Amino acid sequence: MKQLAEMVPLVLFFITYQMKGTEIEIGSWSHTLDGIFSATAVLIIATVVQVILSWILTRKLEKRLLWLLAAVSVFGGATLFFRDQTFIFWKPTVFNWVLALVFGGSHFVGKRNLMERTLGSQIELPGALWTRLLWLWTTNFAIVGSLNLYVAYNYSEEFWVSYKLYSAFGFTILLTIITALMIAPHLSEEQPRTDKQA
Repeated sequence: MKQLAEMVPLVLFFITYQMKGTEIEIGSWSHTLDGIFSATAVLIIATVVQVILSWILTRKLEKRLLWLLAAVSVFGGATLFFRDQTFIFWKPTVFNWVLALVFGGSHFVGKRNLMERTLGSQIELPGALWTRLLWLWTTNFAIVGSLNLYVAYNYSEEFWVSYKLYSAFGFTILLTIITALMIAPHLSEEQPRTDKQA
């Protein structure tokens, strides 16, 4: 659910892009939305607001959210500064590939991988399952990053903007379902054990 909430800036990016050519007036200030550049500005602002709200509500900031803010600010800022959408095209790929490297690399550092370190306090799973989950997520990030580049360079900008929104929801939901299916049998096994201890 939290991952879906994190997509609000992406939804605003998509909506702003669809409104290109629309003139917005606030008092004496007016601006005509110019597609990818206005949408990128909205994405940056919305991501900053999201991080601030996350801090206000939870009094902590997840590293993933901070990394997202950094990626959006750097690639989005470069897009606006150079007036070149190539940077924003690359943002999802770099973001996902770095996550793939971090997740995959955690398998070789320490006794517990990143999945187990993150969720191990909430659920007890066999070591082999933690490893399978880790590689599932690592593969997901690698594929999502690669597909983003393929679409960005083989289809129109407008198609890429739509793909970015719908694929983000699609991949997140699919990954969540597969993860839940892998974990579910172990949740049902834990219940009798808890009852006996009680």
